[in-house]
Amino acid sequence: MKNKKEFIFSKKNYRLMLIGLGVIVLGFILMIGGGSKDPDVFNPDIFNFRRIRLAPALVLIGFGIEISAILSSFENTKKHS
Repeated sequence: MKNKKEFIFSKKNYRLMLIGLGVIVLGFILMIGGGSKDPDVFNPDIFNFRRIRLAPALVLIGFGIEISAILSSFENTKKHS
């Protein structure tokens, strides 16, 4: 009797998880920057579209992809007999 370990998720689930993780990381990368080197000078770049709207939307979309990857059940190619 062989004890072959099976993963909880299928390959499609893991691919979706990696895509979701990539989208989340991209969202956080888009949030970087916009600071000012001089604390007495205001830099209005911190309120641009990319940091206020696009980056948080990408993070939320990435979390949605992660949740759907975890909750969706793709059929494994190996059936239990």
